Amino acid sequence: MSDNLYDILGVSRRASEDEIRQAFRKLAKEHHPDLNSGNAAAAERFKKISAANEILSDPDRRRHYDAGEIDGKGDPRGPQFRHRPGAQQRGRGNNAGSFDDFGFTDIFSDVFGGRSGAAGPGMGGFAGARGARGFTPRGQDLRYTLEIDLVEAATGAKKRVTLPEGGTLDLTVPEGVTEGQVLRLKGRGAPGPVGAEAGDALVEIKIKPHALFKRQGDDILVEIPITIDEAVLGGKVEVPTLTGRVQLSIPKGTSSGKTLRLKGKGVKGKGGVSGDELVTVRIVLPDTIDDNLSYFFETWRQTKAYDPGRK
Repeated sequence: MSDNLYDILGVSRRASEDEIRQAFRKLAKEHHPDLNSGNAAAAERFKKISAANEILSDPDRRRHYDAGEIDGKGDPRGPQFRHRPGAQQRGRGNNAGSFDDFGFTDIFSDVFGGRSGAAGPGMGGFAGARGARGFTPRGQDLRYTLEIDLVEAATGAKKRVTLPEGGTLDLTVPEGVTEGQVLRLKGRGAPGPVGAEAGDALVEIKIKPHALFKRQGDDILVEIPITIDEAVLGGKVEVPTLTGRVQLSIPKGTSSGKTLRLKGKGVKGKGGVSGDELVTVRIVLPDTIDDNLSYFFETWRQTKAYDPGRK
């Protein structure tokens, strides 16, 4: 058998993560020691496909393998490769590398008829095969959804999640979190087998629409009404922001639909730089047009009529 990891899993070097996952699951079920009792060749084959999957299912380690910087065991090939702490520990903060994501849960269900986190009569053979490669089984990662408002997403918040099965999770929502982002709580998932670590809790963020604000990247969009005299003469108006109300200067002769910028009043981005708040003004006429206002504009129109751009 070839020592090339792609050959071991029977996939091409251009295989997607999904193709690698499917190939591994198929081979793992076929060669699992508990389904091939006393078959040393199957046990050895299972060790090799597990080792191949351990590297190819981890995007970072796969990249180093493809570049020739590590061998099929994950060991450095030369002095140019600098191993990063934790790179060989799968499922540590990289969701793509967790056992559950690459099919161990389904494999256990198919082989043992139960969840991967529960010990079964067949676990002994798998533990023996894992021992040669230093695998440690983990509990399942558990997934939850947390709905927060736009201001909490932008400025950060402390939240307590009530779990469907009872109990709670205390979660720190970082400022600038985005829709669909997944926050990982280490060790707060399902318990693992005896002596093994628990899985993680993966909390997906959902952001509720806000009555005033909309988010566009790191910028916040808001619309405010102004009076006709504020539009003509200019002035200062109070504007809501994520962190409270501030004064905004309206330039003289501001048209409805004009957008004014409040620098740094948006969402803090990944680089630590905050976006802006973009304020669009809308001219609102008074509910009642009195005689003085009507007379003024009738007189003004006779001598100052202009084309607003309709032609």
